[in-house]
Parts: sequence; structure tokens; C-alpha cells
Amino acid sequence: MAYDVIVLGSGPGGYPAAIRASQLGKKVAIVERESLGGICLNWGCIPTKALLKSAQVMEYANHSADYGVEVSDAKPNFENMIKRSRSVADKMNKGVTFLMKKNKIDVVMGAGKLISPTKLEVTSAEGKKQTLEAKNIIIATGARARELPSLKLDGKKIIEYRKAMSLEKQPKSMIVVGSGAIGTEFAYFYNSVGTKVTLIEFLPKTVPVEDEEISKEHEKSFKKQGITVMTNSEVTSVDTSGNGVKAKVKTQEGEVTVEADILLSAVGIVANIENIGLEELGIKVEKGRIVVDQYQQTNVPGVYAIGDCTPHQALAHKATKEGINAAEHLSGKKPEAIDYNNVPGCTYCSPEIASVGYTEKAAKEAGYELKIGKFPFIASGKATAAGATEGFVKIIYDAKYGELLGCHMIGYNVTEVIAEVVVARKLETTAHEILNAIHPHPTISEAVKEATAVAYGEATDI
Repeated sequence: MAYDVIVLGSGPGGYPAAIRASQLGKKVAIVERESLGGICLNWGCIPTKALLKSAQVMEYANHSADYGVEVSDAKPNFENMIKRSRSVADKMNKGVTFLMKKNKIDVVMGAGKLISPTKLEVTSAEGKKQTLEAKNIIIATGARARELPSLKLDGKKIIEYRKAMSLEKQPKSMIVVGSGAIGTEFAYFYNSVGTKVTLIEFLPKTVPVEDEEISKEHEKSFKKQGITVMTNSEVTSVDTSGNGVKAKVKTQEGEVTVEADILLSAVGIVANIENIGLEELGIKVEKGRIVVDQYQQTNVPGVYAIGDCTPHQALAHKATKEGINAAEHLSGKKPEAIDYNNVPGCTYCSPEIASVGYTEKAAKEAGYELKIGKFPFIASGKATAAGATEGFVKIIYDAKYGELLGCHMIGYNVTEVIAEVVVARKLETTAHEILNAIHPHPTISEAVKEATAVAYGEATDI
């Protein structure tokens, strides 16, 4: 069957690309081998946030007396938490199905493989093959959990994120290897519902992509919550022959053995680029990702690639924007190229982490002279009223022109606040303009202005 556009993959990059192309008058098909919405909607962003909400409710119940509310015998129902999470994912999946129908996009279930720049062979789960044809193809195949030689996944005792959100029984103890967003969020969730958690990180600091001060605050918070944190540590082997797991861990002090019921490997992702026809078409790949230009075009005319199978951050919102840009470009428009230094990152543990732009270290390495302000949430009326005074906002300006270089937050609801800084940086807003923009009080968002005031010696609340 002939189309204008075929999208291979229906995740947070693929399905918006298909919808945008349809809005621009294209006849579109989307090919998906598993579930509409991809990993993010079915096994990633959305269901994990449902689990984290359950953990937050558990925290509130355990600390209800701090708010003048008496709750007795609160306990987690692990099975129902998992059920709720899966139910949320199912609802979102149905929503994407509705959007495909609404936008008159043909959904073809099966595994797709490019056989030419304009043809895609789709093999159904039953093995039936069909060939689709289009003027343009957008590759949006996403990524999967990385597997290390020392951490061979068996789906029972050594697991990855999918299994971690669908376990039938809550483990009494868990080792989490990797403290990026995935590892951090699961460590927080399982610890909150009563599992004894050990978090192991190869690098010198947790949440290693974040500003150093954020990482220090995060590690301090996790230790306070009862999580054992091991940085500068490497799991060299795992023995699964007994009832649980015994992990040999190389540390700076020597080798130790850590035991638990189960081990979650959260050591990064690998792009899904095998067996989709890249080699046959000569599509360029570097460092395991498909090479694209500023409009998401590959080196093969007519073929685009977006999301986690391409370079830069592996984030749902980044994939969405890339998908929209690709759809607009193949439709004859000239979308604005993405500034990858203005893509926000969020981690939904508690306290939350959110950041955008330069870290202090990166800004110094780029040659900027800096003005830096920090506003602690212990000085925030809203955070104090909410009983959530952990953390701070750190904002970084160029001392010469007042350019907003970056912002890093750890604390209550900061994932909802970071968008202000993203928009401000997009609009080339200066420190002076942030100071003169009246922020509502009391809010968490006013901490952005307060941190700016600290940077310029104008603080009145600290």
C-alpha cells in the first residue's frame, strides 16, 4: 500500500510525528511491533510515575502526624500498586489508539524493515509479510535496557526496568545498579514501600549528569531515607545460585559482597537499530546511534530518524520535538533546529530533580565568568507549608551580560518549575528581566527569582 509517510515506531517521537504529518495533509501509516505508545507510555515515563505517586502517598501516610492527621496501620499493597500502574498505562495506550483513528492514520502491527528508501517490509507476529511504500520514512525505533557482561539479565533475579514495574511479589531487598533517572526512581519507589535498597554507581557521584551540588544533595537525601549508596563502585560478578543474589562489588576500599533478593540493572540503554535495514541501505551509524542532520534527515534521502535511536538526550519530550520537526521538514516547512543545551531533564524521585542548560563546571569550561545564586527551600514559605524543605534552586548567569546559562533544582515539585527557565532561555531572558518579572507568592516557582536575587546581591528573603 502507498503512503506519503511511514513512521516505524509509535513511541513519544513516532506517534506525534505521524499526527503532525497527517495534520499537514499527508497520508500516514505507523508501524508498531508491540504496543502503541512505545516504551515511554507502556513501560517507561507514564507507569513509573504512577508507581512513584503510590510511593508518595505511602510517604504522606507514614508522616501524616506531621500535618496534624492521624493515620493508623498504613501499609503498602504492592500488588495493587502494580495493578494501578498497569491500568494507567492501558488508559494511555487506548488514548493513542484514539488519536490514530482521529487523525486517519493507518496502524500496522508488526516488525518493520527498510528494503529501500521508500519501502518497508512488515512482518506480523504470525509471520505474515506485507510491503508498504511511502515517499518518506521516519525511523523511531527507540531503545532498550543495556546489558553488561557482568549483569546478564534473566528476568527473575537480575532484571531490567520492565520487570521492575511488574513484579508479582515485593522483594524484601534489592540492589539497584546505576543511579541515572531509571535507577534513582526505582530505588526511591522500592525503598518507600519497605524494600531494603542498595544503590550502586560506577561514577564518583549519583545522578552523574547533574550539577555536582545537586548530586551531593541527592545522595545525602537518599542516605537519610535509608538507602545504602555506593559510589565509585563496580559490580564485577553476580551469583544467582542461591535464593537471592550475591553481587561482588569492587570499591575503592576493596572488594565486598552485597546480598539481596533481586538485582535491578539500570546501566543505560541501547538503540534498537538491529535488523531494520540500516546496513542494506547504507544508513550511517556512529556510536550505536543513527546519524542525522538538524532536520533529522539521515544520509539516505527521504529517510529520517528521531528519538532514542539518534544522538543527544534519551528523553521523551526531546523525541516528540524531533518527530514534529521531521514531519514538518518532509512537508516542505523549515522547522527551527533544536538547541540540545536547552532540553530539560527531570528525575521523579523525592525530592525531585530538574535541570536545564550548563552546569557550573560546564559553564566554566566554556569560558564564562559566572554569577551563581542558590535559594534553599528551607527559606520558602510554600515548601515549609508543604513540609518539604529539602533542596534548593541553583541558577547560573554569565557575569558580563546577565545571560541565563543554566538552572539546577532539587526539591518539592521542581519538575513543574523547570519549564519557566526553559522558556526564559529560549527567549534570551536576562537576570534583570527575571528579577523584574513578578512571581506569585507563596509558590515553589518564586525560588527561581529568589536564587537570581542571591546571585546579584539583592536577596530579601534569605
